Amino acid sequence: MSHPSMPSDLLRAAEHAKGFMPREEGLALFEAACSYGPRGPICEIGTYCGKSAIYLGAAARRTGSVVVTVDHHRGSEEIQPGWAHHDPTLVDPRFGKMDSLPAFRTAIASAGLEEEVVAIVGRSERVAALWNTPLGLLFIDGGHSEEPVTRDYEGWAPHVVVGGALVFHDIYPDPADGGQAPYGVYLRALASGAFEEVAVTGSLRVLERVAPGI
Repeated sequence: MSHPSMPSDLLRAAEHAKGFMPREEGLALFEAACSYGPRGPICEIGTYCGKSAIYLGAAARRTGSVVVTVDHHRGSEEIQPGWAHHDPTLVDPRFGKMDSLPAFRTAIASAGLEEEVVAIVGRSERVAALWNTPLGLLFIDGGHSEEPVTRDYEGWAPHVVVGGALVFHDIYPDPADGGQAPYGVYLRALASGAFEEVAVTGSLRVLERVAPGI
């Protein structure tokens, strides 16, 4: 896999955006998207405030691809009130609900990536049921409990082209390090025989599709 350099202005924009993507993993995501972006559109499941979308958008600009990022923007379980990753500044007081969409729009506009990054606001499974475009890279980083990550995998992974990539975030083999639902689905992807692991950076895993099916 090649090692392109992310433009410094976009790297700064990514680091200033709210989110949970460490720089090392973000750069690995950028590199993966540079490698697989030419094979088809890039799709991200789980937008939050746009940090990882900036890494992906930088790769899309470099390769002439596009990023479609899917999120209902009401927050996954782990960022709701009372949970460790909750950010009260993202609560819309009019409805008493999380709303990360304004922060996302600000981050993408500040990075100058509004042409490269297309937001779809809706639940992953509803959008997946309508989707029929082959993907060069799929990045799954939505809800991290068993049901949402399973739905994301089952709904979206079939669209990854042979030679394309399926990327998971927050993969923790040791339960002491983090939740196990993404790890279980990652193992399922490997066991399917359709994907082979090609890169590991921190909790980020890049799998290349080598055969049809999931």
